[in-house]
Amino acid sequence: MRFQLKNPEIRLKRARDAGLVGLEIEAGSIGAAEVGHDETAAAKVAVQPLPTDAFDDGEVVDAEAVTAALRTLFDDNELSKRVRLGIANQRVVVRTVRLPAIEDPAELDSAIRFSAQEQIAMPLDQAVIDHRVVGGVGAIEGAPPQIDVMVVAARRDMIAASLKPLRDAGLEPVGVDLSAFGMIRALGEAPAAAHTDPGAEPVPSAVLYCNVGDVTNLAVANGRSCLFTRVSPTGLDDMAAALSSKTGLMQEHARMWLEYTGLSQPLEQIEGDPALLAEARTALENGADSLLDEIRLSLDFYGAQEAAVPAQRVVLCGPGSAIPGFAERLEPGLGLPVAIGRPEALASLDGASAARLTLPYGLALEE
Repeated sequence: MRFQLKNPEIRLKRARDAGLVGLEIEAGSIGAAEVGHDETAAAKVAVQPLPTDAFDDGEVVDAEAVTAALRTLFDDNELSKRVRLGIANQRVVVRTVRLPAIEDPAELDSAIRFSAQEQIAMPLDQAVIDHRVVGGVGAIEGAPPQIDVMVVAARRDMIAASLKPLRDAGLEPVGVDLSAFGMIRALGEAPAAAHTDPGAEPVPSAVLYCNVGDVTNLAVANGRSCLFTRVSPTGLDDMAAALSSKTGLMQEHARMWLEYTGLSQPLEQIEGDPALLAEARTALENGADSLLDEIRLSLDFYGAQEAAVPAQRVVLCGPGSAIPGFAERLEPGLGLPVAIGRPEALASLDGASAARLTLPYGLALEE
């Protein structure tokens, strides 16, 4: 599912002979991955530093700084100008609604918009809306069949503000997508089914994908079908801010110390100021525990939904997944196996680069 810029004011032509760049902006950096017609490998990848105050909570704060960074990123790396932008912030609302099965697309669209008025707390005339059927149930005991529809609504002004730096940098946006959907396309597998007894019917199962960056994207999916998603403000930015307030480090330096310290080695085995290392370790431990609480709450909320498919494991990606010991810190508290996900197309990159570029790579993929 993705916003395809169908509105007249943002309709754009699409050249078929150029590659497509998945673009993700976060506090401190812009990640880009170009994919051509052969999607088995990323043709070009790059990360461009960005002033930490230029982008915050998933939204552009300093459009000129973002534009300048984009120009440098695309000029220096000779990337295609065709881009698909990922968004992840609190002004995007995702809801799953159950409706009667409706075959006529126009009637279904009307039913979705009517239901969205009750489910989504924003004026729909100020929103860009997209939807996808993600499941449903057949006719049971005379009751008509029903479908489960994921509805995504984003503030139109936020979308416009996100696209302005791209256009000012001379880029050609061909779509806006939820960052979580890019994560699923990058790492999603064939629909999973958990077997209980040898003779029993397979029970559908799902995977919780978790991209830990400046904020955290969470998504439950069965194969590449997203069943639930939300954005948590808990992420590396919070952890870096906590370390910065304790030590006086600039936030970008604090984040580097978090990545350097990690959670796997005893502190006495790591070179550096013992007091600073101890503060970095504490910030990481507290941040991981806060994220653990967020994941639990999200899973509880998702599990309470009608016809929720239970998540059987967790796949971790994003910059946080490259921090040694981070996945191991989460696993006991979740009671689910936690694995680090890396797309095969990025296998030639070092772990930290592959972690940062997983989501941009997925944004560049076609469904």
